[in-house]
Amino acid sequence: MEIRLSSELCALFPAFTIGVIHYNHIQVGESPQMVKGRLQLFQESIFFDLEEKNVTDIEGIKEWRQLFKACGKDPNRYRHSAEALYRRVKKQNYLQPVNSAIDLNNFFSLQYAIPLGIYDADKLKGDLVIRLGEEGEEYFGLNGRMNSIHRLIVSSDEEGAFGSPFVDSKKTAVTEETKKALQIVYLRPSMNPDEAKKLLESLQNMYTQVHGGEGKYELIRC
Repeated sequence: MEIRLSSELCALFPAFTIGVIHYNHIQVGESPQMVKGRLQLFQESIFFDLEEKNVTDIEGIKEWRQLFKACGKDPNRYRHSAEALYRRVKKQNYLQPVNSAIDLNNFFSLQYAIPLGIYDADKLKGDLVIRLGEEGEEYFGLNGRMNSIHRLIVSSDEEGAFGSPFVDSKKTAVTEETKKALQIVYLRPSMNPDEAKKLLESLQNMYTQVHGGEGKYELIRC
């Protein structure tokens, strides 16, 4: 599977970089108590931190809001997924366990204040391109409704868009049947390559520790 960034996206953001992790032979299920406990404790810690500052003061949140704005989307209306998680925590509407893959994704998204996507790789067709959504383009999202993805950054296979740092589609969602997964890490634009590789290695190690199998990461940049 080849993954590339579109020329339009690179013209808009010449330093745009994502991390991608490929997982094979994994076993998704209920999160172990260690993951559930860490996710709960971390949300409580974030809640107390946010009593003294705004969500939009957090560097990762701020940088991705700027990216959305540069794409032509109002970041107050189209909030990237990491900001949406932080705003839930600020209201003490804490995330409840879903499955081991999604729970870990949420934990790392909160830890690094960046959007992450995790997809069932067997539901993807052909090569992938990270691009801007086209006019009239939409999909049914994990938020339970149809979502316009025009001018949003999206991930697309040969059948069309399936993911975005705004909200992912339901059709490629990871379930307990998933054996192969693709994780897209929407890195902060200011993050240097060495930091990015350490982040990806940390994610990969935690995922394989919980799910078994093997992982392999790569940086993809303009």
